[in-house]
Amino acid sequence: MIDQPLPPRPYAIAHRGASAYAPDNTLAAFRKAAELGADMWEVDIRMTADGAIVAFHDPALADGRAIADVTLAELRKAKPDCPLLTDVLALAAETGAGIYADIKDINASLPTLAGLKTHEIDLAILGAFDTDVTDLLRHAGCPYPIAALVPLGADPHDHAPRADIIHLCWERMERPQDTLTESFFRRAFADGQRVVLWHEEDPVRMAAIRTRPVTGICSDMPELVNPFRPPATWPVEVVCHRGANRIAPENTLPAVECALAAGFSHAEVDLHLTTDGRIVVIHDPTLDRTTSGTGPVPAMTLAELRALDAGGWFDPFFAGTRIPTLQEVLAVALKHDGQLYLELKSAPPAPVWDQVTQAGLQERVFFWSFNRDFLRNLRSLAPTARIMARRQDYPDLQAAIDDYGADLIEFLPSDDPLEVAALRGGRIRSMVAYMEKTPDIFDRIIAMRPDMVNLDDPFAFRRHLAACDIS
Repeated sequence: MIDQPLPPRPYAIAHRGASAYAPDNTLAAFRKAAELGADMWEVDIRMTADGAIVAFHDPALADGRAIADVTLAELRKAKPDCPLLTDVLALAAETGAGIYADIKDINASLPTLAGLKTHEIDLAILGAFDTDVTDLLRHAGCPYPIAALVPLGADPHDHAPRADIIHLCWERMERPQDTLTESFFRRAFADGQRVVLWHEEDPVRMAAIRTRPVTGICSDMPELVNPFRPPATWPVEVVCHRGANRIAPENTLPAVECALAAGFSHAEVDLHLTTDGRIVVIHDPTLDRTTSGTGPVPAMTLAELRALDAGGWFDPFFAGTRIPTLQEVLAVALKHDGQLYLELKSAPPAPVWDQVTQAGLQERVFFWSFNRDFLRNLRSLAPTARIMARRQDYPDLQAAIDDYGADLIEFLPSDDPLEVAALRGGRIRSMVAYMEKTPDIFDRIIAMRPDMVNLDDPFAFRRHLAACDIS
């Protein structure tokens, strides 16, 4: 067995790339995996009839033709975005990602091994369900750990006696986390083996398995594996402007879920009121920019809005994504134990506060609006509601606090850092809003040490923060 020490935290292995946000096994999915901070990309590998090594999961095309029986040109005609393995490896080398090779075709085994060496991929695991593949790799002197993928119902120790890694593909079990017993790990470790886990997208189950002594966890949502944790000396909260809007269409459920799954504290969304009194999540007062419809949002019924496509404008992968309701967004916040920043556009405060209260999220939501009457009304009907004021809208800091009893003051990076410092440790919190990703501005924000940051690209900030020596 290869000596395989446990990493300090499980490797986040993007299952077929970030396949919750892009077509699986495509360069787009692997690029998003890199953006989301995945340590490794799980790539399904096959060989075409003319010897091309490609990233493709299924054994056959939709029309029934086996991948092994079609040429690369024929495969590309059916699936134009199917990449060559060399393209995936080049992207991995460029972004610093590792590769988890799931070899589906034994003929692709040695070319995969050669490709990893050629592209100088240091972090790699080669695995397969087929034990003939793992045996071939071992006999070829594979320098990387070899994983045996264990199907449901198989005994992991009997199925993978010679593998370096036991990869449990048990996601279809109701509670697969219950199989991760001390005796299972003790037996695996005694045999010199490490463990990789199934693809997991449920936050509760992920929380149960990420603390187990595993080498890695696969996920369609790799951001869920190791969520953001702020520096111990600066417990900053990160607000994601319109959700994770660089990964999924703004103000949609995928964008909100991605932001909260990644461990960022808040997702910011914008609220409008429909003509039939429902509260929906969309930024603009009109439909034209982010949906397949036209005209003013408040002039539509919920049914009319739900018939529109709110995702295709961003990427064809999200075609059919619907405009969400506030109730749905609140449910996602509850699912991920997250918080929200609700901006009141045409939605008045009373029905919004009612829904927040019904969800039990009064302490996990804060509000703002360009309509100052809305904020004053909110303060009147809900004295405990957490309301933000923008420093830029007032002549001085005290005026911003006094207008409607603000609980949070939003600053810009260009504002006086002494005003941010003046709020530190008090009842009123500070937040700096920044919608770009210039490193020098990130450094300025870090130096200001606000309680919160409101960002358009939180993943860029996370990468920058990780590279800094925060003390």
